Amino acid sequence: MRTSSLPVLFMLIAGLVVGSGPAAAAQAAYPVGDAGVLTRNPLYTTGRLPWSSCPERPVRPGDVASVRAYLTPLLRCLDAVWAVQLQKARIPFSTPTVRFITKPERTCGDKWGHDVQALYCGRDRRITVLLDKDSVATPQDLFLLDVIAHEYGHHVQYLAGIARAYNGMDSRGRAEAEEQDRRHELQAECLGGVFIGGVWPSLKRTGAEWKDLLAVERRSGDENYKVRDHGKGANIAGWLDRGFRAASPSACNTWSASASAVS
Repeated sequence: MRTSSLPVLFMLIAGLVVGSGPAAAAQAAYPVGDAGVLTRNPLYTTGRLPWSSCPERPVRPGDVASVRAYLTPLLRCLDAVWAVQLQKARIPFSTPTVRFITKPERTCGDKWGHDVQALYCGRDRRITVLLDKDSVATPQDLFLLDVIAHEYGHHVQYLAGIARAYNGMDSRGRAEAEEQDRRHELQAECLGGVFIGGVWPSLKRTGAEWKDLLAVERRSGDENYKVRDHGKGANIAGWLDRGFRAASPSACNTWSASASAVS
């Protein structure tokens, strides 16, 4: 299962410098180079998330209204936690809007993709979540929490300037562009894990449930979808777990990670 897909939403405002000297040497560090807003973002210096209580509400399987009522307070908790965290980095904060749909539809000007559960539209600062038959059948699983935490990770990337820098990057072919996509998506997955790790004690969940979610993520990798834009299942699960264990954005600098860590 794919947890998200982030379309290209921003105007390409800046490419990496091509030439000679220090700038060219920095660009040679495949595939990001010396892209400061990506590799040295103040978000990475903010430490652990503040302790927050984010208890889950009871939810009825198969009931869309119940699932919405379950997810809404979790989204408010995401607002509260990330507002404090971004304030530490002196990054202006604003909440995203959230929309729930029950069948795929055009979102942010694009057709809803296959196997997509949710989307973040930076242009509108909006998270859209598909509550279809499959997703509401077992809402008590951690999957839906991971979905909204991942999409909120894209909102954090947008606020921190990471999304704009990513969309403004040049590439030297399809393979490089896809690696940049994977770095962006895996970072959002890691940031989702940061949130879940930060509020974990208040969720009253078990270690076995976390392992079950990681197993689901390992089965959701690019190798099962004939694409190369989200990462192998092992890396998706790995970055999610890394963020969860650290509960800090410092764990999520995918832009400085080795190519194998984002394959």
